[in-house]
Amino acid sequence: MNFQHLQAFIHVAEAGSFSKAALLLDVAQPVLSRQVRALEVDLRETLFTRTGRGVALTEAGRQLLAHGHAIVQSVDQARQALHGQRSEPLGRVTVGLPPSLARRLTQPLVDGFHREMPRARLAMVEGFSMHISEWLSSGRMDLGLVYTPEPDPDIEIRPVLQERLCLIGPAAALAGMDGVRFADLGRFPLLMPQRGQIFRKLMEAQATLSQVQLDVVWEVSSVPAILDLVRGGYGYAALTDSALRGQGLDASLAEVPIHSPQIISTLCLVQSATKKAPPLVRRTAELLQRLALEVCAVESGRL
Repeated sequence: MNFQHLQAFIHVAEAGSFSKAALLLDVAQPVLSRQVRALEVDLRETLFTRTGRGVALTEAGRQLLAHGHAIVQSVDQARQALHGQRSEPLGRVTVGLPPSLARRLTQPLVDGFHREMPRARLAMVEGFSMHISEWLSSGRMDLGLVYTPEPDPDIEIRPVLQERLCLIGPAAALAGMDGVRFADLGRFPLLMPQRGQIFRKLMEAQATLSQVQLDVVWEVSSVPAILDLVRGGYGYAALTDSALRGQGLDASLAEVPIHSPQIISTLCLVQSATKKAPPLVRRTAELLQRLALEVCAVESGRL
C-alpha cells in the first residue's frame, strides 16, 4: 500500500469531495483521482461512490478510513521519535567554572545536565578566569563562566550578571562595619591571587586611579586556601559575595562591601566565536546561564 495514496484517500474522505480535497492540498484534481484509483486497484475494492454533492464512502472505504487514521498516527509518532533522537544532544562537553562558584554550581549543573541531556557526557574543570579563557582559546574547553574577560575576537562573550567585590575578614575584626571605603584599603593586609587574575586586576586598576597603595602580604591562587589563611589571621581578602558563600556558610568570617567606588565584576558566559556550537554546547550554555542566575540571585540583587 502506497502511503501517499492512503493520505490522498483520507483527505478526500474527510473533505467529501475530490475537488475540495484538491483545493485544500493545492494539487490538481486529476492527480488526486489517479492516486485514489491506484489505491482501489491495489486493494481490489471500491472506496467511494459518487453522489450529487461529491463522494460517499463504501463499507470498504469506511473500514480503510479507520485503519488509515491509525496508520498515519503511527507514522507521525515514528517520525517524531526519530527526530527527537536526532535532536537529542550527544557527545561530550567540557565546562570551566571559577573557584568562587564551582562548589555551588557543580551539583545543580550535574542534576540539570543528567535530566535534560541523559545521553551526553559532562566534564567540569575549576580554574581562574584567565585560565578558562586560555583553555577556551586552545580548544581544551567548550564553554565556561569567567569574570570580566578581555575582549577577544575568537571568543563570544555573553554577560550573565554583575557582582561587587567585598572585603572578607575575621568576623570579630569586621563587626559593626557596614562597608569600607576604597581609600581605606591600604591599612588592610591583603591575601590576593597572582598578578593577572581578574579580581586583582580590578583592585590594582582602581588603586592606581585612587592613588592607594595596596598591601599585598601573600599571593595565593586558590580561593579555599585564601579563606583558610583569612581564618588563620594572616590577612583579608577582596572577593565577590559568591566566593564566600561558595565555600559554605562560616560564622568565623564576615564580609563588608567595598565602596566609594564599588568594584564591580561582570560574570560572563564564554564560548568559541570561530566555530558553530553543536546542539550539546548550546543546550549546556543555556543550562549553565540559567543556573548561574539562580545561584547568584541574592548577590546580584544587592547591586
